[in-house]
Amino acid sequence: MATPTESLLKYDSPVSISIDRKSFKERGLKVSTQQPEHSGCLPVPPPPKPKSAPDASRQENQKMLNSLLPPREWMEGNQLWMQQVSSAPCTRTAVIQLEELLDKKLAQKQAKETGICHIRREIYSQCFDELLRQVTINCTERGLVLLRVRDEIQMTIDAYQTLYESSMAFGMRKALRAEQGKTDMEKINSDLEKENQAIKQQMMDDGANHDNIIKRENEKRQLEEKKNTEEIQFLKKANQQLKDQMLSIISSKK
Repeated sequence: MATPTESLLKYDSPVSISIDRKSFKERGLKVSTQQPEHSGCLPVPPPPKPKSAPDASRQENQKMLNSLLPPREWMEGNQLWMQQVSSAPCTRTAVIQLEELLDKKLAQKQAKETGICHIRREIYSQCFDELLRQVTINCTERGLVLLRVRDEIQMTIDAYQTLYESSMAFGMRKALRAEQGKTDMEKINSDLEKENQAIKQQMMDDGANHDNIIKRENEKRQLEEKKNTEEIQFLKKANQQLKDQMLSIISSKK
């Protein structure tokens, strides 16, 4: 784990912890239990000194803070470091400084003022944890209630984020389907336009053939009419000749 970054949550000074590499991978700590060697019997350790009330209260507060806000650990080289949340009580000046530091970090990180911003959310989460620490030191019960409020807010945000991601995925799927449908419709439209052009060309060809047929039929009719007219004229002429011959024959007999 890398060295933790600066946070609005107040921590104590980091302490070094002696660990075994294998046990560290299993997230276990190795506490040194070696004692100096002495010849003869070992001396009886003195009885533990009774803890004063402020020290006991401070340790209880530290245990409660560690359960609400777990210590952070990181490795530097082969050394494990641990940093617990501070159990020092908060003053009014510290609260004012926290607000100033909040505004400063928002400006430094260039967090967005509106809309979705992971940077702003992270900074405000650190500020909320610091307020939770301050409240827990003064009143454990209020700290537990505030912890429930924080967890509820976090669950709500996670639910909205999941809903947003699923909505984005659904929207992307619909957009891809619409794009695919658009491509298919464009292909169908192109095919129909080609078919329309082919039909128009066929109609033009049929029209040209129709005109040619009409023209040929008109020419044939005109030829037939001319032939018929010539034949009629020939027959009329032949008929007139026959008529003249008959009249000449009749007149000669008289």
